[in-house]
Amino acid sequence: MGAQWKAKHKEAAANAKGKVMGKLSKEIQIAAKSGADPDMNPRLRLAIEQAKKASMTRETLERAIRKGAGLDGDAVQYAAVSYEGFAPHQVPLIVECLTDNVNRTVAQIRVLFRKGQLGASGSVSWDFNHVGLIEATPNGDADPEMAAIEAGAQDFEEGEEEGATLFITDTTDLDAVQKALPVHGFTVTSAKIGYTPKNPVSASSLSAEALAEVEAFLEAIDENDDVQNVYVGLTQ
Repeated sequence: MGAQWKAKHKEAAANAKGKVMGKLSKEIQIAAKSGADPDMNPRLRLAIEQAKKASMTRETLERAIRKGAGLDGDAVQYAAVSYEGFAPHQVPLIVECLTDNVNRTVAQIRVLFRKGQLGASGSVSWDFNHVGLIEATPNGDADPEMAAIEAGAQDFEEGEEEGATLFITDTTDLDAVQKALPVHGFTVTSAKIGYTPKNPVSASSLSAEALAEVEAFLEAIDENDDVQNVYVGLTQ
């Protein structure tokens, strides 16, 4: 499943693109609270790069930055909250949300976790590494192992998209590594702080029925408008 789970076929649906844009817009607004200048704000710079790669219009991008930075007198009121727990069959996960109403979000998350188990803060995160995650595609025959070493990444693995590589870094090295990778033959497609599981559940250890239950649970979580990222301890 990789470091960040994605619902099957969601990206092909028209409404999925709208959800992606909504999530990117929220991330830009939150990042812009620390300053509207991307040269001085690494988180904002990364968010802008992801938005451009997703074909966000310039007007939408600039509006999100201005709203987040409060340049029009209407500063963003989103709060970042996270939830930990288990999907069916004891698959651990961390759910990151951005919301303008925490009470609404926690009520919805509790309902979504009825088929799993919602845990207290720290109940699951100890079993994940807090890292930088950079997905990049090779230009020609660029070698991911050499690129990881030269760019300063901790590790690398197969990315979610075909032909892509996921480079894993220290959280403090994310910006430097994503800037260095193009020098070593890779085009960065996304970069952010996230989580990788330490002891993931193997999908092959689950029956087809059990795996279907896990995937249905995760898809329902991902469909929630306040959910930004879902990190799952599940591997092929």
